[in-house]
Amino acid sequence: MTDPFDSRKARAAAWFHTLRDRIVAAFEDLEDRFADGQPGRFEVTPTTRADGGGGIMSVMRGGKVFEKVGVNWSEVHGSLGEKAQRAMAARGVPGMAEDPRFWASGISLVAHMVNPHAPAVHMNTRMFWTPGASWFGGGSDLNPAIEYAEDTADFHAEMQRACDAHAPDYYPRFKAWADEYFFVPHRGRARGVGGIFFDDLNTGDWEADFAFTKAVGEAFLPAFLPVTERRLATPWSEADKDVQLIHRGLYAEYNLVYDRGTKFGLETGHDANAVLMSLPPVAKWT
Repeated sequence: MTDPFDSRKARAAAWFHTLRDRIVAAFEDLEDRFADGQPGRFEVTPTTRADGGGGIMSVMRGGKVFEKVGVNWSEVHGSLGEKAQRAMAARGVPGMAEDPRFWASGISLVAHMVNPHAPAVHMNTRMFWTPGASWFGGGSDLNPAIEYAEDTADFHAEMQRACDAHAPDYYPRFKAWADEYFFVPHRGRARGVGGIFFDDLNTGDWEADFAFTKAVGEAFLPAFLPVTERRLATPWSEADKDVQLIHRGLYAEYNLVYDRGTKFGLETGHDANAVLMSLPPVAKWT
């Protein structure tokens, strides 16, 4: 018997792939327009997961605008191990012990910039399915080493526009969730200036939830490109670069210690290089 979710999985995976293609093209265009010298280009590598599925790892290193940026797409499936089953059960996912199968697809992006005045950024959108439940998750948050209030305001305005078109309570809820989720407890501070974050989104209307998830993905380029273009010509000093490298250390600490996606990717056997592409190329601790 055909699984009614098969067509939904295919639609979601295809859309995440399309979003990946659009963002990669936009980032290479940014390199073409702003690079002083040879513009950077993505290296594209297929990834595989032993238990089933794989994806595309796209990483640009040493660009003129992007010091390192990864835009990954994946579609994976298989059976969750005991640790992952327990984690899912603790989140309220039913039936994990009886049937630990899963399917997941999504796009994950992290950009670290050359110019310390241009903000680092993270974005992901994803769909997760188990026999007992399915849901969407994602969000985007801005991580400037040197904060500009207008950049923060403009980025949040785009996130709010995406949310407000679907439900009036989404933006305040998901902004607060991002503030909580992207907090670094051992440092007593946030890793950036926030954005939105949501998970376990299943309102009972799959089409509406998918439409909202697409809206979040589509809001990324309008939110990120203008604030980035605004800062790319800003002169910077070695002291500015030092501030950026120290901030990257905070980012690395968060992703290695707390990030749920990093933990899940490593625990389920996905390509470690793809999972850890979010780490900055160079960081500093004092």
